[in-house]
Amino acid sequence: MSLVKAAVILFVLLTAIAYITWLERKVIAHIQSRWGPYRVGPFGLLQPLADGVKFLFKEDIMPLDADQFIYWIAPFLAFTLAFLSFAVIPFGPNFIFRGRELFQITGLNVGLLFIFAVTSLGVYSIALAGWASNSKYPLFGGLRSSAQMISYELSLGLAVIGVVMISGTLNLREIVAHQSGFGWGHGFPAFLPRWNVFAQPIGFLVYFTAAIAETNRVPFDLPEGETELVAGFHTEYSSFKFAMFFMSEYANMITVSCIATLLFFGGWNGPGFGLQSPWALAVLGLFWFSAKIFCFLFFYIWMRGTLPRFRYDQLMAFGWKVLLPIGFLNILATSFLVTWLGS
Repeated sequence: MSLVKAAVILFVLLTAIAYITWLERKVIAHIQSRWGPYRVGPFGLLQPLADGVKFLFKEDIMPLDADQFIYWIAPFLAFTLAFLSFAVIPFGPNFIFRGRELFQITGLNVGLLFIFAVTSLGVYSIALAGWASNSKYPLFGGLRSSAQMISYELSLGLAVIGVVMISGTLNLREIVAHQSGFGWGHGFPAFLPRWNVFAQPIGFLVYFTAAIAETNRVPFDLPEGETELVAGFHTEYSSFKFAMFFMSEYANMITVSCIATLLFFGGWNGPGFGLQSPWALAVLGLFWFSAKIFCFLFFYIWMRGTLPRFRYDQLMAFGWKVLLPIGFLNILATSFLVTWLGS
C-alpha cells in the first residue's frame, strides 16, 4: 500500500511539475504581453511533453576534466532529496481506506523536523555539482548557493518555531487540526478562521521570504544568475541530468508551498467542512489543499515576472541583518504571549 501511494504521489508530482512550467511560461508571457507556448497541442498544453522528450534524447555532454562520480551523483542526490520530504506530508484529512491512511505515505510525530532535515541536505547536491564540473561559473554558483542556503535556513527554522510553540507539536496533522474552526479569542475577531497566519503574520512573512531564497527563485536566484554566471551550478549539465536539477527546483517549490499551507493556512481546512460524508470531506479537503498550494505557486511565478534580482551583498545583508533579527524577535514575542495567555 505504501509503494502504491508513493507511486501515485510521484506520478502526480511529476505531472504537476510539467504543467507548472507550462503555467509559468504562460503567465510570464501574459505579464510581458506575449503569447507563450501555443503551437504544441491546444493552447500549448503538450509543450511540457515535448520538452520532456527533448531532455531524454538530447546528447549528454560531460566536461573532460570533471570528477565523473560526483558529477553523476549530484543531480540524482538533488532529485532524491527534493522528493523525499513528500513521504511525510499529509495531503488531505485523515481518511482510512482498508486500514491504511490514504493521504499520507508515512505519519511521523516529528514530521516537520524530518522535512527540515531532508531539505537542508539539498545544498550538498548544488555544491557538489558546482565543484565536480571543474568550471569556474558552476563553481561560483555552487559557492553562492552554499552561502545563501546556509544563511537563509536559519531564518527559515526560526520562522516556524512560533507555530510549533502555539500548536505544541511537530506533527503536521496535529498542527492542521489545531487550526480548525473559527475564533482565536483573546481579542481576535470571531469570524476569522484559526489559521496560524493570523496569529503569526511576521513568522509567515519571514518563512516565505526565506523559502524563496532557499529555492533559488527570483529575486533571490543569485546561484543561477544568467547575466553573471550563465546558468550557475548546472551550466555544464545537459540532457536528463539537467532535467533532474530542473525538476528538483520545482519540487522544492511545491514542498515550500505545502509547508506554508500546513503551518500557516489551515492545511485542508476550508468552507464546506460541515459535510457528513467522509468521501465528500476527503475530496473537499484535497481541493482546498491544492487550491492553497496553487496560490503560492502562482505568487512564485508572479514575482519572477515582476521583480528584479538582488545584488549578492544585498542578499546576504538582508538575510543576516533583517530576517534573522526579526525571526528572533518573533520567537521572543510569541513565547511571551503564549506564557501570558496560557497563564
